[in-house]
Amino acid sequence: MDVLPQTLLFIGIIPALILLFISLKGYDDYYKDKIVFLTFISGIIAGFISNIIEWFTSAGIGIWFIILFPVLEQLFKTIILNISRFHGKKETVVYGLSLGLGFGSIFTPFSIILTEIQGGNDYFVLLVAIGSLGIILAHAATGISIAYGVYKYKMRKYLMFSILFYIPVTATIFITAFYNIGYLQVILVAYGLILYWYATKKIMPRILEKNKKEEYSNKK
Repeated sequence: MDVLPQTLLFIGIIPALILLFISLKGYDDYYKDKIVFLTFISGIIAGFISNIIEWFTSAGIGIWFIILFPVLEQLFKTIILNISRFHGKKETVVYGLSLGLGFGSIFTPFSIILTEIQGGNDYFVLLVAIGSLGIILAHAATGISIAYGVYKYKMRKYLMFSILFYIPVTATIFITAFYNIGYLQVILVAYGLILYWYATKKIMPRILEKNKKEEYSNKK
């Protein structure tokens, strides 16, 4: 693990865990702690593998990076979430959140290390570290989206949405890496916040609304 020093690893994991803790409020009856932990760890492992693949192939595929890597990353999440025990289950949406946050957390150390290898100055490295927060948020949002698709038996539709919504992220990363435009990282954070807000305020609450309707029907 020399490539990923523990200090850098925790720079990504700690913000992801804080976001997870905050976002789980109000969903206490919709998840099991054990599965939240397992999906978070699964996200870290899948994110690590995805980063390794991207690290060794990015130079060879050039601008195709913008399209191919969103497909790769969202497919990793889909493989984990699209298991039979998650089909049609409301709690799957919560597990999509934890998986996405775990997946995104690994991008912070990778981004910082890659920037330093490419000779970035301290200011540029700081901007990349800030931008990685946007990546964490975007992965959490797409994790929720894919999980919602699995819950509603519309996985392909929401997988496609997730890929399309993540393309602006890889486009920003590509432009930053090849043209050294560091301030784009601020835009990346803003975009990640928008995706995360929509996923946690518009998609996740749907499982609560459905449950309230079911309770009302049972009372009648």
